[in-house]
Amino acid sequence: MKQGKIELERAEKVAAAVIKQLSPHCLRIKVAGSIRRRRPWVNDIDLVLIPHDAWNIHAELLKLGQLKMSGSKILRLMIGDIQVDIYVASEESWATLLLIRTGSAENNIRLCSLAKKRGWRLAASGDGLFNEEGHRIADSEVTIYRALGLPYQEPRERD
Repeated sequence: MKQGKIELERAEKVAAAVIKQLSPHCLRIKVAGSIRRRRPWVNDIDLVLIPHDAWNIHAELLKLGQLKMSGSKILRLMIGDIQVDIYVASEESWATLLLIRTGSAENNIRLCSLAKKRGWRLAASGDGLFNEEGHRIADSEVTIYRALGLPYQEPRERD
């Protein structure tokens, strides 16, 4: 169960501790969500990672807090009263999943709408930005914005 808002500084400290614990078992790991957008108050902590050792990631999470959900795409952990959502990416889904999980919801809706107007699909699952033939047409946050005809927005500009 989600609790109240968390101050950014506290959320960053918890996120940094989780990243430090999981990093040895990841090819990549990065904070997303409200923390990445630098919101002064956040609801939870969102991380995106590419595992190279899923078994040990799971073991490390059990050391950090109470595991509430353990799936192939998302893991949810409670560290005290702070919810930590961990999204599991592949090299192919990394950029899109990081973009979608950084948000904001309004920004995601705008990007998905622009893709749809072109007959494309921006997969909320993080699978990618696909053209009408079903080919992936962007492989980074910058190229997703560019493909949609937008200047790149830094995460803190995405509210």
